[in-house]
Amino acid sequence: MPPRPTELFQARLGRLDTPRLDPPAHLRSPTDARGSLLSDVSNAMVGLFKEQFGRGPTKVRSDFANEDTLICVLENTFTPAEKNMVKLGEHQRLRDVRLFFQHASEEEFRSTVERIVGRPVRAYTSAIDTDADLCVEVFIFERDHNGAQLPRE
Repeated sequence: MPPRPTELFQARLGRLDTPRLDPPAHLRSPTDARGSLLSDVSNAMVGLFKEQFGRGPTKVRSDFANEDTLICVLENTFTPAEKNMVKLGEHQRLRDVRLFFQHASEEEFRSTVERIVGRPVRAYTSAIDTDADLCVEVFIFERDHNGAQLPRE
């Protein structure tokens, strides 16, 4: 009998004694370079958050959703003042302030990821869940006119 979806999810998180699920072949790297690259992106995101917001996340995970999309999930990023805004119910105000700062520092986020990944960023977007104290940074990379991945310039 195949494993249930919950068991698959738990196995991905390493919470069951079942084999870890490997990503699809087209997303796997033949070397450990991809893991190192993702670790470098995660570490850079921590540094950028510390620099831009005065506090870095306590948990971060970066991964490719596909060949051209990089997603960084950052948790526990709020400053004490931002946590107080949440307690006061000022969720929209907090979203507005955070996203304004994200937009103001967009070039730093883009250029950092471009330098690490070695591909130009076509689009960058940021989202925040104020209830969960969770931020998501999404980077979409350029392709050439034939659909091939563009290398570092």
